[in-house]
Amino acid sequence: QVHLVESGGGLVEPGGSLRLSCAASGTPLETYDIGWFRQGPGKEREGVACISSIMDDGTDYIDSVKGRFTVSRDSSGNTVYLQMNDLKPEDEGDYYCAARLGAGLGICHLLGAWYDDWGQGTQVTSSS
Repeated sequence: QVHLVESGGGLVEPGGSLRLSCAASGTPLETYDIGWFRQGPGKEREGVACISSIMDDGTDYIDSVKGRFTVSRDSSGNTVYLQMNDLKPEDEGDYYCAARLGAGLGICHLLGAWYDDWGQGTQVTSSS
């Protein structure tokens, strides 16, 4: 089991930027597929972005964030970031990262059921 910790959430104005981080204590994440999910007020959880294990580094995004959000790893592969630019009020919500041991397929998934381990989340709030 991987213990994931998200950070970087906060209050942001429309058009602003935030960078979320996902790390695991004692576990290198480089061999894991990582997904970012969010749940807005009164909304169902949705997959936002994902990155496959460092062997492949495939990425995928939900249409509503393409061109604004970028998922990446640090040089060690052990921290995964979600850079969020041009934030909109509808991006507000609790953001979670999730992990699954990579299968070496070069793709990742935006389906929550794909992932085995989840963090506790970090909150992104719009000031609008």
